[in-house]
Amino acid sequence: MAASTEIKTLPVRKVAWDFTFAFLSLRFWLGVRALFVGIQKYAAYKSVAMPLIDPSTGQPDASGVMVNVSVKSYALANYAGIPVGLRDKFAHDPLFPKFALTLFDRMLGPAFILTGIMLIIGLGTRVSLLVQGLLFIALTVGLVLIDANDGVAYLGIHIGLVAAAFLLAQHNRFAVLNKW
Repeated sequence: MAASTEIKTLPVRKVAWDFTFAFLSLRFWLGVRALFVGIQKYAAYKSVAMPLIDPSTGQPDASGVMVNVSVKSYALANYAGIPVGLRDKFAHDPLFPKFALTLFDRMLGPAFILTGIMLIIGLGTRVSLLVQGLLFIALTVGLVLIDANDGVAYLGIHIGLVAAAFLLAQHNRFAVLNKW
């Protein structure tokens, strides 16, 4: 039997940049969305009395009239994972154990911030997508129980985006840790 002198070439793996950019778009959108949803959990509006500004001069009105202006501020003390109105509805639903509601309330903001940062920098992309998917599912269960169907549809769109990101995850590039 004669030895073959034919050299076999392996097919070169072609990078599908369209899929890569599609995944990057989803990754960054979901990451930025989660990051700012988490940060918003630390926001609160306060009413502050300020002098009325005369629009023609740009100076405080001479009459000394004060108006109440709503000012948004961020602080750790402002944290509310679940908005107060929804928390009250959840508290009256018998299917919500109180300890689970408290635990979910405390971890929701930090979980969104952490998974958002992980997605943006590409650290454990699949893990962060999975955690975000689980958060969206948990939020969906809550909204179903209080009959807030608009929010359920909104979260369904997020689940679809997470699923699309999972389908494109093999094209993940520009990541700190691409393994998970």
